[in-house]
Amino acid sequence: MTNQNKKISYGMVMVVYLLGIFMGALDTGIVTPARTVIQTNLMVDDKTGIWMITIYTLAYAASIPVMGKLADRFGRKYIYLLSILLFGLGSLFCGLAQNFASFPMLLVARAVQAIGGGGIVPVATAEFGTTFPKEKRGMALGLVGGVYGIANIFGASAGSAILDLAGTTNWQYIFYINVPITIFILAAGLICLPNTRIENVKKIDIGGITIVTIMVLCVLYGLKNIDFFDFANTFLSTAVYPFLIIFMLLMPIFILVEKKAEDPVINLAYFKNSNILITLVLSFITGMVSMGMIFVPQFCENAMKTPAGKGGYYVIILGLFAGVGAPFSGKLIDKFGVKITLGFGFLVSCIGSLFLIFVTTNYPSILTVVVSLILMGLGIGFTMGTPINYMMLDNTEAAEANSALATVSLIRSIGTAVAPAIMVGFIAHAGLSVQSNVMNLLPTEVSVPTLPYAQELTDEFNQLKSNENIGDQLATVSLPDLTAKQTIEINMNENSGNDIPEELVALMKESDVTTITENSKTFAARMFAIMMPDTIAEINSGIDNGINGLNTGITQLDGNIAELRTGYDGISAGIDGMEAALAAQQEALHQLESLRVTMAEMMAAAAAQMAVSTPAGMPPGVAGPPPAATMSAAPMDVVSMIPESVRNQLPQTVLDELSDVKTIDDLDGKIWVLESAIASLSEQRDSAQANQAQMGIAIDAMADVKNQLTTMVNQMTIMKNAVPEAFESSKNDYLAAIDSKKTELENEFQKTLNYGFKQVYWTVAIASVLALMLLGFYQKKSMPEEVQWESVVEL
Repeated sequence: MTNQNKKISYGMVMVVYLLGIFMGALDTGIVTPARTVIQTNLMVDDKTGIWMITIYTLAYAASIPVMGKLADRFGRKYIYLLSILLFGLGSLFCGLAQNFASFPMLLVARAVQAIGGGGIVPVATAEFGTTFPKEKRGMALGLVGGVYGIANIFGASAGSAILDLAGTTNWQYIFYINVPITIFILAAGLICLPNTRIENVKKIDIGGITIVTIMVLCVLYGLKNIDFFDFANTFLSTAVYPFLIIFMLLMPIFILVEKKAEDPVINLAYFKNSNILITLVLSFITGMVSMGMIFVPQFCENAMKTPAGKGGYYVIILGLFAGVGAPFSGKLIDKFGVKITLGFGFLVSCIGSLFLIFVTTNYPSILTVVVSLILMGLGIGFTMGTPINYMMLDNTEAAEANSALATVSLIRSIGTAVAPAIMVGFIAHAGLSVQSNVMNLLPTEVSVPTLPYAQELTDEFNQLKSNENIGDQLATVSLPDLTAKQTIEINMNENSGNDIPEELVALMKESDVTTITENSKTFAARMFAIMMPDTIAEINSGIDNGINGLNTGITQLDGNIAELRTGYDGISAGIDGMEAALAAQQEALHQLESLRVTMAEMMAAAAAQMAVSTPAGMPPGVAGPPPAATMSAAPMDVVSMIPESVRNQLPQTVLDELSDVKTIDDLDGKIWVLESAIASLSEQRDSAQANQAQMGIAIDAMADVKNQLTTMVNQMTIMKNAVPEAFESSKNDYLAAIDSKKTELENEFQKTLNYGFKQVYWTVAIASVLALMLLGFYQKKSMPEEVQWESVVEL
């Protein structure tokens, strides 16, 4: 080992290294409360979003042995500063991922961060443990554990605080905070850090690290695509089984590579020792159990109905009790042994998970949440770190301590990478149920305000069609059912048949308990905007058809009225002609009656004259004057008896008719014929007048109907203009109904998502039980005196 710096300022060295440890440890937890915020902002689901944590864990685990070997070969100073630079650049590009709205960019940047993070703690710990004077070494190593623990505890709350200050839409600042720290460390480190190197460094197992990383990635990707609620179908999908096959095919290759490696990433000899094998499996389980912490912020937000990003504050409780449990477990190991201490930790983890499942999810309150976090924090404190490291060191040689602890750390990191891929599936599945469950609580129909004149128009039109006088005129005219749209069925589920935009589906899936009501209103308002135009167009189309039908009826009535008026005017002309003819016939009848009186007077006078001229007492047989009857039959010139002034006014046809009248009997016959003609013509005139009166009534009725139809057209136009406003009123009523169900919607959301959290912590509880069972097979050994307790503590 060589040290290039002769004079070392240990205080400044500690500051530079501890500040890097603080930054790396802080960032491990700082992302946790922002996970759901980030994935919502970048439009990815839970199963994809969890990779921002999984990729970090995996890359971190893979980089630790590489960075350690590089530091030994090229010097701790430069590898440490390279690690800090990578961490800072990764942090910068994590923040820039928001500006580019790119989740893949975030994942790549997180991997770069993790590679840098993998070289910070091991290099700093090795420097403190090997180069510091013995009188300062204990304090330095204690500060490593203290700083790392404090940063881990407050990382989540720091994330929540930054989100509070900058706003959830500015989540990039949780990464940007690392940039100025990085610049300071780089500047200070170049000046004051010594460059310690190790001679005769073994060759890095790049092949083994690469293969194990690919194997874990295949397992993670396969697990990500398995739906444990439809295991058979999803397991057989091409997104799952090919990657599991690759994993199995790489396994023998990995074993072969590790056998030939000079310094294997995983010492295969460890798997031949049952105690070591149990220790490694327990390490994997502790990694899985600890990952329940990832979902604590989201669970607390759901349980306490607080906004997204605020849940990190609750992690302080868990972190504090984990911090209490970790050192306390070391003391209990000395007194009761590692098996009982670790068993107690898994038992507490199991109890904490069961308490959350059966109590906190059913009776969420600040008390039940805090009790759950205390129990889970103690469980993590008693299981992570010291007990597992103790067990590994207890079963390996002192010379293999670093390799053994690195293997434990790697296996634990694999557990922390695999667990979220399984657990997030439960949250994602519950999230899929949230939308349908919440939507089922929304009103299924909306009342449409009665359109103006709707009922009046319907009643009036039906009354007109039933009118026997003008009903036939409207036989071809029809109106829409103006009163039918009193309610409209609303179904906003994805399987409703409605074309729901993807961003609305994402909006509902990414809601939290505090935003579900407003997001439901946003969803409903957007769906109204999508659905209502077609409904309004359908109603307006019916109204337009009605208006067109009424206008057609008005046109038909105009034609019928014009036709009737023509007939009415024709009848008026006929009546006028008949009136003139009747007047002439009346005059002729008057003249004939006057002539008859004249003729009768002439005959009476003639008879009287003859009686005077016949001698009185004339003997029979002697000829005398002719009798009156004989005189009445005597031919007479009737026309000549008419005064000339009157004769000139009579039609020639009448004069012609009178020319053949020779006797009073002939005149009586003419009078009778004329009286019959006058009676017939009078009857025709009266009939025509009656018909004309009926036509006048019909014309007036049609004119009234036309006016009614014109009024109806105006009313339907007003109705059409009122349709959009009516539906806007309906939308507002619907949104008000959602507001009235706010508590019910939040409770249903909370209950549905809690189902996913229950399954997550069932996984933790079952893993804890398996660990307890596995501990039963562990054979206790005495700890070798040469075990370095600094190594036990550091990892």
